[in-house]
Amino acid sequence: MGPPEALWVAQLLFTLCSCKGLYPGSEEGWQVYSTASDPDGRCVCTVVAPARNLCKRDPRSQQLRLLTEQVQNVSQSMEVVDLRTSRDLQYVRDSEPLLRGVDGRLHTYVTNPRTLTAKGLQELKGQMSQLRPLLSVVEQYRLDLQTLATLRLELLNLSIILSAIQEEIGAYDYEELQQRVLLLETRLHSCMNKLGCGRLTAVSSPITVRASGSRFGSWMTDAMIPSSDSRVWSMDGYYKGRRVLEYRTMGDFTKGQNFVQHLLPHPWAGTGHVVYNGSLYYNKHQSNILVQYHFRSRSVLLQRSLSGAGYNNTFPYSWGGSSDIDLMADETGLWAVYTSIPNAGNIMVSRLDPRSLEVLQSWDTGFPKRSAGEAFMICGTLYVTNSHLAGAKVHFAYHTNSSTYEYTDIPFHNQYSHISMMDYNPRERALYTWNNGHQVLYNVTLFHVIRSDG
Repeated sequence: MGPPEALWVAQLLFTLCSCKGLYPGSEEGWQVYSTASDPDGRCVCTVVAPARNLCKRDPRSQQLRLLTEQVQNVSQSMEVVDLRTSRDLQYVRDSEPLLRGVDGRLHTYVTNPRTLTAKGLQELKGQMSQLRPLLSVVEQYRLDLQTLATLRLELLNLSIILSAIQEEIGAYDYEELQQRVLLLETRLHSCMNKLGCGRLTAVSSPITVRASGSRFGSWMTDAMIPSSDSRVWSMDGYYKGRRVLEYRTMGDFTKGQNFVQHLLPHPWAGTGHVVYNGSLYYNKHQSNILVQYHFRSRSVLLQRSLSGAGYNNTFPYSWGGSSDIDLMADETGLWAVYTSIPNAGNIMVSRLDPRSLEVLQSWDTGFPKRSAGEAFMICGTLYVTNSHLAGAKVHFAYHTNSSTYEYTDIPFHNQYSHISMMDYNPRERALYTWNNGHQVLYNVTLFHVIRSDG
């Protein structure tokens, strides 16, 4: 299971003022917002691409998922009845010699009452006592007959529902429909990749993936593009933690199953960790040292000091928690967000070389870090929230490509009222947050400008 894709707004510039043929079409969920000409006579088409999981919200898909669950429930119930029936049948078979013996004794006593003695009666009582459990077996058979009648009705209802769905779908069989959905999703994903980078314009409603761990923590997937790695990592707490849980898939993380544990050789500080190209990058406890831990080899590949960076709650985010150094990744690479005494506690952004952790370039944003709730990078732009509590919004943006900033007003719903980690994942194009013991996702809307001379 991957997180839901975001809606993407794209502004397309072309020489002829017609949007027809420039996007898949309304029948596939795309919408044209506006069409106009710019001063150079080129056409400007603003369109909105659908979410990748649009088909999953189709009523027929929901009916099929419900149908699958019901079939699984019926199948499990039948397995239980089958196991119990097999067990009870074996018990009856094992009791058959005893039943024949009792039947023979009773027949003898009926035909010749004089043969009934006190000893024989006592033996008969003992044999009858041994047969008493058969009463519960017979009672269970009666209950199982009722269960089978109920299952029969459920199967009949499922058949009716399936027939209705089949009539609604029409000529397409399920496999063909599934292939069409996969084809559309592939086309949409390819289109979104072509859209490239954009500017944040909106954050969706929260999607709670799981409730686990303490009030503070972080969770993530690999932020490297491209990557087929489906693993999910979870790091509970912000102070001297060393245990990293690695889940095989998002589905396993949601259920809390199929995970392995990594015990880091050096404890972490804060929640500003990131997984990039199979390695965990984190801030070493009570230092400004950055650590690269490789998951496959379970070893530290690199350690390097982030020169001048404050640590140990010198310049944290507004919520504290040793959040002095925040590591993150976006479409353009690996970043560190921090501050130092020389730049008066204002947020510094540095782009890092993931192979050496060397600082490639730095920017002073001028925004005080203690006034920030959290921060994340999208397409080389740092976005800063004004609080970690309820009522928070994306309040400030610093564009590293132009070394300029702007104040923004992008609200989002802080459902559990205390965010201690907020990072953008460029692979999923979603925000990952740890909110008061809840792991939450947000979709994002990015405004893209794509220029073409054709």
